[in-house]
Amino acid sequence: MSAGKTESPTEPFKRALAHAARSLAEQPDLEVVFSGDGPSLVGNRATLPHPPRDLNSREASRIRGLADQMALRLAHHDTAAHARLRPYDAQSAQIFEAVEQARIEAIGANALGGVRQNLAAALDASLERKGFARTAPEAVPMSDVLGLIVRERLTGEPAPDGARAVVEALRPGIEAKAGKDLDQLVSKIEDQTAFGRVVRSILRDLDMGDDSADSSDEAADEDSEQTDQPDEGDAEDSEGEGETPEGSTSERTESADQDSDAGEEQEMSAEEADDADLSDEAPDTADGAQPSRPEFNDRGQPEPPYRVFTTAADEIVTAEELCDPDELTRLRAYLDQQLLALSSVVSRLANRLQRRLLAQQNRSWLFDLEEGVLDVSRLTRVIIDPTAPLSFKEEKDTEFKDTVVTLLIDNSGSMRGRPIMVAAISADILARTLERCGVKTEVLGFTTRAWKGGQAREAWIKAGKPGHPGRLNDLRHIIYKAADAPWRRARKNLGLMMREGLLKENIDGEALLWAHQRLLGRPEQRKILMVISDGAPVDDSTLSVNAGHYLERHLRAVISEIEAKSPVELIAIGIGHDVTRYYRRAVTIVDVEQLGGAITEQLASLFDAEPKAGAKGTSAVLQPPPVVQRTAPPAARAPV
Repeated sequence: MSAGKTESPTEPFKRALAHAARSLAEQPDLEVVFSGDGPSLVGNRATLPHPPRDLNSREASRIRGLADQMALRLAHHDTAAHARLRPYDAQSAQIFEAVEQARIEAIGANALGGVRQNLAAALDASLERKGFARTAPEAVPMSDVLGLIVRERLTGEPAPDGARAVVEALRPGIEAKAGKDLDQLVSKIEDQTAFGRVVRSILRDLDMGDDSADSSDEAADEDSEQTDQPDEGDAEDSEGEGETPEGSTSERTESADQDSDAGEEQEMSAEEADDADLSDEAPDTADGAQPSRPEFNDRGQPEPPYRVFTTAADEIVTAEELCDPDELTRLRAYLDQQLLALSSVVSRLANRLQRRLLAQQNRSWLFDLEEGVLDVSRLTRVIIDPTAPLSFKEEKDTEFKDTVVTLLIDNSGSMRGRPIMVAAISADILARTLERCGVKTEVLGFTTRAWKGGQAREAWIKAGKPGHPGRLNDLRHIIYKAADAPWRRARKNLGLMMREGLLKENIDGEALLWAHQRLLGRPEQRKILMVISDGAPVDDSTLSVNAGHYLERHLRAVISEIEAKSPVELIAIGIGHDVTRYYRRAVTIVDVEQLGGAITEQLASLFDAEPKAGAKGTSAVLQPPPVVQRTAPPAARAPV
């Protein structure tokens, strides 16, 4: 009772909503958090908007509806099957997504009356936000209209009042062309693959489908139905790509600050978009498999080795190369403002780490010696027997190996918002703390140069789209602070993480190799690599033409080799994502406020423990992956 008096009035609502979402999704480990960045669903983490302190029934129903959308998607949506059937054309893909969301919500609405009411409230709010009542029918996106028509057929619920006029104006033309296929959707609602094929037929009826693409995809589906399983990494394959409607929640993050990235994606050439999903070229392996040995899958078949199609456009850059000094100063000022609110907690933990490190560097004494400085604690022994030995002590220096710490920060789109801000703040305070203790610190980041490929994918297309091309995106590895650079000179660089448009996709395995190789070249005796990430490696371009676990398998192999054979001590912190399944020494945090404490506590535990032994041998896994095709690298950037 005493705890209930001090908590926020909205806390009981939040707890009840989280329990209901986990039950509806049938996932007890579903993480439900509330943030100003919501709503979004990334992997197993659902982010909802903060309920207002004065919560009315309309707003409560809307937030419950958003939670139900995410829970139903987790329960009734197969990401791998969806990716195989999703059309290549951008407009067709939007319609396909809207109709799939209508199917997911219809399953829940038909089963539970309360869920039906919540979903209706969320839909009303979404349509009001889009201004349907004030928009001419011809200006309304076809994806929204077709989604409402399919919803009506699956649930029997007419379109809301705010959108009814638009739907009725466009319904005759749609039903005249695709009425027969629309009638088939009700019987296919429980079978996502069959439902998706009917939707592809509807798109052809409306002259929006690619017949050749449809036939090749359907053939691929039939061939892979027996082997392909949903892959955990695919659940986040659209992360950070752009904005999706509030009423159509998906694995793509939906926060408003991704609008600029959505525009970037829409500028893809038609040739790139036409190749956005080529699962028929994927190796004949079980996508959901997580092999215990990197070279074989769980069926005993050899896995294709990890390789890179081209490194021509890969780059290693400093923060100064990506941003002019004035903008870096402005971004750093913004980071300093955020630092005021979080620095007290993180600074206390940083001071605790500093005390531990300095304590290990203090002098110590050797006691019970036969010569040296007289030990005053042994005076009684000297008085009783002046000839007694072992009454002296001697001061000695404690051996403290010189150390370098590399902080490798995931700069993918899913880190946008509060996670990347807290990571930048923690890196800032950690660099200052370790510098005072005489420990060198390096801060690195990793992302890609483009969404869905870039120059690497263009080169692959020009080469005739050879099979099993390997990694198909351009890496961007960023040096925020070099190990030898003093903190005062690099402090502005950390503000770059706040820059809009910087965070894209993440290829963790190669980033880990890059940071590891940099550490091996350092002269310090002890080398520590700390990885901060919030999910599995995801790159749409690569995963569309390789196995769904291609990047994850490479990451596991790299981690295994570093932990077993490298002198580098590896630790990881997962933000809202369980990284303990990848790293032997790792911790997972749910709230980004815990990040500063997790960093310092993990480092402190490493310094308390014995240093890791030297390398046991070399491994091909720890070498750069082979390149399938090379072209001349740009002169302005250093290739990875």
